[in-house]
Amino acid sequence: MEQEKNQTETIVEEQTTEEVNEQPESEVEQTEVTEELSEEQQKINALEQQVADLNSKLLRVHADYDNFRRRTKDEKEAAAKYRAQSLVEELLPVLDNFERALAVEPANEETKTLLQGMEMVYRQFQDGLQKEGLEVIESVGQTFDPHLHQAVMQVQEEGHEPNTVVEEFQKGYKLKDRVIRPSMVKVNG
Repeated sequence: MEQEKNQTETIVEEQTTEEVNEQPESEVEQTEVTEELSEEQQKINALEQQVADLNSKLLRVHADYDNFRRRTKDEKEAAAKYRAQSLVEELLPVLDNFERALAVEPANEETKTLLQGMEMVYRQFQDGLQKEGLEVIESVGQTFDPHLHQAVMQVQEEGHEPNTVVEEFQKGYKLKDRVIRPSMVKVNG
């Protein structure tokens, strides 16, 4: 019996020793697992941050591209709308000279015929410019507008409202909605 008792004690001691030995191993394993999870979580957090940064950059690039596309479209539309501006600006002195030539009183029949031919060319010229969007700025009798008129003289005349255009020295023109040349005018002060 004693032998059985010794064997039982030995078995109990071995089991206790194994349990004691197992506990620290499981704690160590748990610590290692926790550290591995912590490292994995840090990697996940870092990757999530990278994804968020890349998404933010992508959204900014997309917004920049949309702005660029819209700006380019607007510039193309403006260029198409005002494509004739430089040509019209070069032709305005020609238009002025036509008007001056047509204002001359004919002295004889030959001069009348010449002026009639010039008048036909002038009308064709004017029609072509109007098709491109050229408009004459109305001045005489209008309220002075510094965006449309250039005041070269100021007078005090009875019968006219203050700040009203009294006389036009040179016609002003607009191309569509843009002023190409303001009217040179005399304004009642």
